[in-house]
Amino acid sequence: MSPSHPRPGRPAYDPRYLQRIFDRRAATFDQVAFLPREIADRMRERLEYIKVSPSCVLDLGCGPGDDLPALRERFPEAPVFGADLSFAMLERARAHDAGDTSWRRFLPASIGRALGSRGPRFAQADFAALPFAHGAFELLWSNLALHWHPRPDLVFGEWQRVLKVNGLLMFSTLGPDTLKELRGAYAEVEAAHGVPMQPHVIDFVDMHDLGDMLVENGFEIPVMDQETLTVTYKTPEKLLADVRRWGAYPFSRSLGAEDEPGASRRLHRALLAALEARRLSDGPNAGTIPLTFEIIYGHAWKAVPRTTAEGHGIVRIEDIGRGSARNR
Repeated sequence: MSPSHPRPGRPAYDPRYLQRIFDRRAATFDQVAFLPREIADRMRERLEYIKVSPSCVLDLGCGPGDDLPALRERFPEAPVFGADLSFAMLERARAHDAGDTSWRRFLPASIGRALGSRGPRFAQADFAALPFAHGAFELLWSNLALHWHPRPDLVFGEWQRVLKVNGLLMFSTLGPDTLKELRGAYAEVEAAHGVPMQPHVIDFVDMHDLGDMLVENGFEIPVMDQETLTVTYKTPEKLLADVRRWGAYPFSRSLGAEDEPGASRRLHRALLAALEARRLSDGPNAGTIPLTFEIIYGHAWKAVPRTTAEGHGIVRIEDIGRGSARNR
């Protein structure tokens, strides 16, 4: 089964529900922002090795806007825009714009038509349906946001649309090993109590599948790598609280008895016990409960189109003769 399609039995993707989740979590997101901030630092380190001077930048899934100041510092001559599904998150991101009007003289006409000639620089939108013109940006940046959408193949197609030819996409997302301890604890509890298994954790997409999707959607020279980070907790309650602050899950409404009036307190206590059993027995973090995050990093360039909008083939002058030369 293609990883880009929801598995049987998983609730359908509902952007309105996902929006409500992050609207509720916006006020407390700072308490768990240490992870995206750390990943943003690592993304910027990777960006230092790439030569790019964009005239316009878009932060996709900008959340409360934590990445915006550093992007503006890195590209002082380029206006930096933000898009997010959550209006409450975007309201917090506006704070990063206070008193900054220098961007107005750089506003491309295409973005002006989409956002209005006077701004603002934020758009509330689904990743797969952005309110921007074709080729509006030269750099797309997305930090730990892609995994919330169940169809990254559709998302990449839309991101490719709003990116200029030869523009750069740079993103991070979560991979399949993310939250494996929580997934395992839920599975144990459901098996022990005869409860039908539910998709408590997102089906995070594999790094290699993401790379294939990039190529299929008109990107070239994709560079993918991953690393595993572990966050440790003193109590299972704190672990679950942080998971909820990260935004819970758009496909499951059962992260704890206190969030679900109809949920069984007995099952919730069993979940806490299953997490307790995962405490580390040795090493520098002995006695704490680990929570794994598989971080996937990727960047790719928008390829020169090979066909016109009508489906006619495009042959670049520099490509003429390459095929015959290769066959000699």
